Amino acid sequence: MRVAPKEKKEPRAKKCRVPTCRASFVPARLGQAVCSPACAIADAATNKPNQEKARKSLAQVERREIKVRKEKLKTRADYAKEAQAIINRYVRLRDAHLGCISCDKPASWSGQWHCSHFRSVGAAAHLRFNLWNMNKSCSQCNAHLSGNIMVYRPRLVEKIGADKVEWLERNQSLIRHEVDYLKRLKSIFTKKCKRLEARIQCNAA
Repeated sequence: MRVAPKEKKEPRAKKCRVPTCRASFVPARLGQAVCSPACAIADAATNKPNQEKARKSLAQVERREIKVRKEKLKTRADYAKEAQAIINRYVRLRDAHLGCISCDKPASWSGQWHCSHFRSVGAAAHLRFNLWNMNKSCSQCNAHLSGNIMVYRPRLVEKIGADKVEWLERNQSLIRHEVDYLKRLKSIFTKKCKRLEARIQCNAA
């Protein structure tokens, strides 16, 4: 026995959403709310969600353009400064469980922690990103005592070994850190910082 197919229901007429039109029309597609292309344009112009979306899109484009312009104006020194900042942060996270490399302040000290270079950036710029040369220090030793090197050195020997410390002291290489290298450093250590922060938070939980 054959079953007669169900009759297809015709879509019901509805009123155009545009306040100045409100004409009755039969939607040609699901979700259609306006009767004509002209009303679609008018609706987009007056529809607040669409306006907000357009404003956000425009703001995103403007932010990207500003970022591109700023990037073009950067010097090699600017890139070096950015790379240094993120690697300094990495060192503080790496040594979070340790006290000051140059004095007896413990890891629980509530003051400001710095990243201190054993050989300063001014004296050995080629070692500014060398992790053996960078260690967590309290702000007092690093900023006011120039690293407190008399105590820094023996403690660094305990931490990484005499051979590595002597290598740092005699290293006189001439290295020019190019922009591409500095960008890569920043990218790599940004990821390393995120992993270390997640690990520290996990251990603290």
